[in-house]
Amino acid sequence: MTETKSTLPKTNAGPWQRRPFHRQYLMRQANDLFDFFEAASINPKGGFFELDDEGFPLNEENSTRQIHVTCRMIHCAVIGSLLGRPGSDEIVDHGMQYLWHHHRDTKNGGYVWSLDDNGVVDGLKQAYGHAFVLLAGSSAKLVGHPLADQLIEDITQVINSRFWDEAAGAVREEFDTDWSPISSYRGQNSNMHLTEALMAAYEATGKEDYLRKAERIAQRIIRDNAVPLGHRVAEHFDENWGLDKSYKHENEMFRPSGTTPGHWLEWARLLYQLWVLGRKQHGWMTDAARNLFRTSIDLGWDNVHGGFFYTLDWNDQPAMREKLWWPVAEAIGAAAYISAYDHDDYFQTWYRKLWDFAENHVIDHDRGGWLSELKEDLTPASNLFVGKPDLYHALQACLIPLYPATGSLTQAIIEADHTERPVR
Repeated sequence: MTETKSTLPKTNAGPWQRRPFHRQYLMRQANDLFDFFEAASINPKGGFFELDDEGFPLNEENSTRQIHVTCRMIHCAVIGSLLGRPGSDEIVDHGMQYLWHHHRDTKNGGYVWSLDDNGVVDGLKQAYGHAFVLLAGSSAKLVGHPLADQLIEDITQVINSRFWDEAAGAVREEFDTDWSPISSYRGQNSNMHLTEALMAAYEATGKEDYLRKAERIAQRIIRDNAVPLGHRVAEHFDENWGLDKSYKHENEMFRPSGTTPGHWLEWARLLYQLWVLGRKQHGWMTDAARNLFRTSIDLGWDNVHGGFFYTLDWNDQPAMREKLWWPVAEAIGAAAYISAYDHDDYFQTWYRKLWDFAENHVIDHDRGGWLSELKEDLTPASNLFVGKPDLYHALQACLIPLYPATGSLTQAIIEADHTERPVR
């Protein structure tokens, strides 16, 4: 794409990430998020609650536990443990026990989407959920959890035998409980999160096959599709990986129509991370990442009110005009990661602008956590999300800028612990 010059002012000094005050601010925000989510999220009957805006459990009497919520909390608790936050290891164990003994389908294999106190609520086998199982197991291995190795072995076998399509270099999307096919749909979101998980598994185990699969997915989703589409990430495909611009699904939260600028930002960071882990051999990844970031700003950012529109149509016009918390968080992480290698003022200027927006509009200073959804005019809303869904996106936005861009956040924390402390 043709790069446009930023109209934002030049940065007035070095990157914020190097400044002691900003680093203290980031760690304080991370700790506030831990304080809001960790203790309140623990369901004594197993798994984790989702929280309302005040930080109280939703549907406390018999809450539904979705697999991505279970796995993300495990991953975040591992981060807490690596940082040295007391109580984190018990949360890791609480989640791992529920994941292994309840989400895992001992009859048919694989992992069910959701359960409540009475058992399985939704037994579908989703690639999206299985990606997070691999992330949870890979993260748990870093803190020596006793179930981690067998979980990694099990989920790897399931992904390889049930989901992975070797010819396509990506995964199939979904199956019924007994593994009978339920659709020919192929989606980028599950593949994106599997790329994240495969990199974590590679770092945790050293097995190259995980890295090779991540690289193949990136080629399928980004190099083969997003780059020719002007660095717009297509979400929906048919069985043969033909682009489906007309796709509509009843669940607009997980499978929104059109394009989702937040995913372009998520891919921008993941591509840089993949480039680093791949020994910096694939130069196309960094070029694509920078252009994905710029395109998300050019097309997805609301120049009137601020914030990223949730979705755009294929004419690049806002379709769902809500502003969610997670694209802002992903943009912060991407800007920080790219800035570590590309010293163009554009990325550092946007890093600051994004934190300004988060501080003034998204962080809930009165009650804790980050507001999950804003209307176009930035007033709070609950059209797509109820309460404060998870810790994962916001926590990583706070911590990624504090650590070297040498791989995943968890590995960077481990490496920094052996060299120098990230916060003084």
